[in-house]
Amino acid sequence: MKHIFHTLFTFFCVLTMFTQSVRAEQILTYTVYAGGINAVDASINLDANPSKYDLSFEAKTRGFLGKLAPWSGIFKSTGIADKEGVYVPNQHIVTSSWKDEVEVKNYSYEKGAFQKLTITEDGKDRSPKKIDEALTKNTTDLITASLNAMKSVHETGTCDSQADVFDGKRRFTMMFKFKDTETLTANRYNSYSGNAIRCIVEIEPITGKWHEKPRGWLSIQEQGRKKGSLPTVWFGQVNGSEVYVPVKVRVKTDYGTLFMHLKSIRNQS
Repeated sequence: MKHIFHTLFTFFCVLTMFTQSVRAEQILTYTVYAGGINAVDASINLDANPSKYDLSFEAKTRGFLGKLAPWSGIFKSTGIADKEGVYVPNQHIVTSSWKDEVEVKNYSYEKGAFQKLTITEDGKDRSPKKIDEALTKNTTDLITASLNAMKSVHETGTCDSQADVFDGKRRFTMMFKFKDTETLTANRYNSYSGNAIRCIVEIEPITGKWHEKPRGWLSIQEQGRKKGSLPTVWFGQVNGSEVYVPVKVRVKTDYGTLFMHLKSIRNQS
């Protein structure tokens, strides 16, 4: 079950990155619903400007589910902008906790070029001795790829973008695709009201430890495809800002449909 949570919230992590020339720290809070029940609380903390960024995403199960399946995840990336203004990572850290088990994956980069991966499980070093360069060359991390992809929302009004990502075992292309513009109305789940840009996110395996039968992230994606909807995110402008932020996320699975709704957003000076 812990792998299901980690996969789902890697999805949410990817789908809830946002961008632009944010001069102050922004904090967004979200609620995740499964079958109308608030199963998870999540938040994003972003401190970014045109030259560097520091972004983290946190999520954890709550209420009855929190007692039955106590899971939490923290996804964090820091980096700089290159000469073309593209964000490139210095470090990407994923911390996943399941009951009393803790796993930490630390990806190190130099000017955006992958250097090494260290993995710690319950205090024990599980780092790979060697990683094939075919998996890592010219790749980025999930958060940074998403951060760059969302620039197009602000600059062009679409989210069309793609990047190659290394997740520790596999290499894949992550694609953001613009679908349409939709008007959303605030309700008891979501605080946002107004026009929103609707985009889907899709991954395409390249190389690495992919199973013949889809598993994890790819499995969830294909479950949604069979149900007529790939993972979808809506981006909107909040409080008159030019910055687009994720205001709703939907993931359809064989276990039901999960929604993540924007609860609040505030600036930290």
